[in-house]
Amino acid sequence: MSKAFSLLIILIMVVQIIYPLGLPGLKRRRDFWKLALVALAIIALTVMIRP
Repeated sequence: MSKAFSLLIILIMVVQIIYPLGLPGLKRRRDFWKLALVALAIIALTVMIRP
């Protein structure tokens, strides 16, 4: 599941660079790093929860 999530986030980051999503906080192309921080936090949380 985490591999699929990682690929999804990478795809969303590429889309953000090509065409900004326009969501609050993601209005500019250079805001793609915010998606990377969210993804890193979610993956870290998933690793901590798993036994």
